[in-house]
Amino acid sequence: MVERLLRLAGFSVFVVVAIGCLDAFQSHASAPAIIVLDVNRAAVSKSASAQIPPGWDLKVNAGQPDITLGDGSDETALHFRSAKSSIALEKTIDVDPSQMPYLSWHWKVTQLPRGGDFRHSSSDDQAAQIMVAFTDRKIVDYIWDTTAPQGTMESASAIPLVHIFAIVCRSGFADLNRWIPEVRNIEADYQKAYGKPAPHVKGLRLQINTQHTGTSAESYFGEMAFRNTQS
Repeated sequence: MVERLLRLAGFSVFVVVAIGCLDAFQSHASAPAIIVLDVNRAAVSKSASAQIPPGWDLKVNAGQPDITLGDGSDETALHFRSAKSSIALEKTIDVDPSQMPYLSWHWKVTQLPRGGDFRHSSSDDQAAQIMVAFTDRKIVDYIWDTTAPQGTMESASAIPLVHIFAIVCRSGFADLNRWIPEVRNIEADYQKAYGKPAPHVKGLRLQINTQHTGTSAESYFGEMAFRNTQS
């Protein structure tokens, strides 16, 4: 979809660049977890109205960035706010899904973009999404959608540099204003999406966007990690 091409213009470049070696992660390939976002230990840096954890890069596709390290009531978290904007944080990594198949995270949404629905270009806005980029230029996109039913899994985009397969982890207002833990088997999800074994993961993207519906949204992201077991 054209809207995703525009929204992911920066990410299309991101997924094809060479990934620098992350020595701390590579040397512990057999560790039970690789923490990719630890907000309780993050010493953030300020950049263009955003607080950025180490190892993450700010991407602005539309509007003004509004990301802070704040108190999500009962959990320290990255706080994303969007007003007719599309903003994201990206991190380059190198993870083998055959060794670390599970991605776990905590998230909370306090405001959904009114009328948001990833299945239509005019309403392709989400309060929170996590994109997992693989070395073959394919992406599995975990989203909290306003309208599309929970459990929806379908191709979201096919553009020259990247193919996106979306999975609706949460939908609507039922879980609003409370922390939700998620665990996804990215190896299995990739297999379902693309019909072949998953290659290495090379990047993550945390995103919020409301530019298509012209509304506002708010969400929080807590600790995120790749694990070798589900629990």
